Amino acid sequence: MLCAQRLGSLAAGLAARRVSTSWSPVGAAFNVKPQGRRLDLFRERRGLFGVPELSAPEGFYIAQEEALRKTELLVERACSTPPGPQTVLIFDELSDALCRVADLADFVKIAHPEPAFREAAEETCRSIGTMVEKLNTNVELYQSLQKLLSDKKLVDSLDVETRRVAELFMFDFEISGIHLDEEKRKRAVDLNVKILDLSSKFLMGTNFPNKIEKHLLPDHIRHNFVRDGDLVVVDGLHAEAPNDLVREAAYRIFLYPNASQLKYLEELLSNRDLLAKLVGYSTFSHRALQGTIAQKPETVMQFLEKLSDKLCERTIKDFEMMRQMKMKLNPQNSELMPWDPPYYSGVIRAVVHESEGLLGYIYCDFFQRADKPHQDCHFTIRGGRLKEDGDYQLPVVVLMLNLPHSSRNSPTLLTPGMMENLFHEMGHAMHSMLGRTRYQHVTGTRCPTDFAEVPSILMEYFSNDYRVVNQFARHYQTGQPLPKNMVSRLCESKKVCAAADMQLQVFYATLDQIYHGEHPLRKPTTDILKETQEKFYGLPYVPNTAWQLRFSHLVGYGAKYYSYLMSRAVASMVWKECFLQDPFNSLASTATFYSKLRFRGEVQSDLFRASLLTMVNGHFGLLPVPCSCLSLSYLSAFSLTQIWLFSAVNSHIQF
Repeated sequence: MLCAQRLGSLAAGLAARRVSTSWSPVGAAFNVKPQGRRLDLFRERRGLFGVPELSAPEGFYIAQEEALRKTELLVERACSTPPGPQTVLIFDELSDALCRVADLADFVKIAHPEPAFREAAEETCRSIGTMVEKLNTNVELYQSLQKLLSDKKLVDSLDVETRRVAELFMFDFEISGIHLDEEKRKRAVDLNVKILDLSSKFLMGTNFPNKIEKHLLPDHIRHNFVRDGDLVVVDGLHAEAPNDLVREAAYRIFLYPNASQLKYLEELLSNRDLLAKLVGYSTFSHRALQGTIAQKPETVMQFLEKLSDKLCERTIKDFEMMRQMKMKLNPQNSELMPWDPPYYSGVIRAVVHESEGLLGYIYCDFFQRADKPHQDCHFTIRGGRLKEDGDYQLPVVVLMLNLPHSSRNSPTLLTPGMMENLFHEMGHAMHSMLGRTRYQHVTGTRCPTDFAEVPSILMEYFSNDYRVVNQFARHYQTGQPLPKNMVSRLCESKKVCAAADMQLQVFYATLDQIYHGEHPLRKPTTDILKETQEKFYGLPYVPNTAWQLRFSHLVGYGAKYYSYLMSRAVASMVWKECFLQDPFNSLASTATFYSKLRFRGEVQSDLFRASLLTMVNGHFGLLPVPCSCLSLSYLSAFSLTQIWLFSAVNSHIQF
């Protein structure tokens, strides 16, 4: 993989570093502090991600125009080609031509350190997004696919994967309003473009810091925040700060309502509702859940309500433990508030303690830098697909973390939480690398949203298994392996307050469903937040705060935030069925599990109900999923990719 090759080339400086020479070359290189050089993915001399045009911001315009030119040719080809398997191949190539530019731009607009690149990428996202919406309402293009799917003889001649991809393309047409008259189709395109613009503005605002005059904060806590002249900058919740007042101040200031951000959210929700109704759905949630495991919002709400009921008693006990801990540490103010659970649950936990050849390219953007978003995530830059010449287009992805830089005295040391996040994001990358689908339209994480988190959550199980951790975790000075009892305590500690953590996710998912349900909303979004928090979480709403304005997942996971809970249940079953007995087993137990998978889309609702019954009975196990989501190569190659992962994180558990 490219990241391993890239990091390996840095190992020459190892001798000058105070790191253990017993580490693997990749692990040692991971610890070498960059010497004034940018990450390879941002080296403009040869172009971003090796794309020559992107050696300067203006190159985005060139790449965009080339993609649009190729799109025109492919549309003409699709419309003139007789219906058959070739139709699906052309549609997939068309999708690939646009996604290769849009996906790259989507990452650069967020992560590039230079504003000029971010702005150029933003404009490209808008331009390509507009073209996608126009294509989704292009009648002639639709008819070329409709001719194929309406011919039973032709459909029967297609293999299962090709038929499924053709149906997915048709589904995109249908939910975009292809059945509407010309005027309404134009209205649908306009709404989609407006939604894209509002989503971008809202997303930017979710991470924007708030500032307050320094004299408004007590002297003894000001040093916890960044200063900007006479102002104090609050850029997050400081959830891990041990000082209660610091957490409270950060919570109240960072979540203070912003009028512009509130306007963007209200317009985003309203326009999503207008679009859904225009194309024939009663709510945006009904439209968004088409094609998922859940299928409809009523099923999601049933799932969330039953799960909340099941969690209720355990959540109350968790909150009581936190209150007791807070009373012990701060007797003057022992009331548990929304800024407390992340910190006190952590305190309590602390007390408890290669046949395919090259598969693709993983760029690792691991370290902190100015203006970089404070979030760990995975980006698809290019999807894998089988090209017409028989070669396989290798996938390209980016893993973005926010790890601290190494220092003169020590390498970068990962806390258990950081390590788990690394494993989580690597799960997404593995999904992209190992899917090996024929069509890029369904490659890797381009699957139903309520399955997309399964591989990443599955990797968390590996990060919490001593048999796995023992393969790479070493003390950075002595080289001694991480003691088994320490790993056991860490794993056990994660069960502490787990109900409260999950209850919070239920609250978020329910809020998401309500916001994307019936419109007009019966109350302002903040009032709905207050009401839902009191019903589904249990801790009081804090006046003059608007947490929903920082809820960035409303953009990418609109009406689908429940997917994290659903995927956790799926991952639990995969772990128990395939890897619990032997985490390094890649074939035998996997084959047993895979034989149980049922591939037809019509079984999804049955699978969801099985999942629901399993989960609400206190057993977070889950269900098989459609084959378009998961290929045998993903699971059978699982342990092969572990080898790279273990090397990459070698010696990074801090203890």
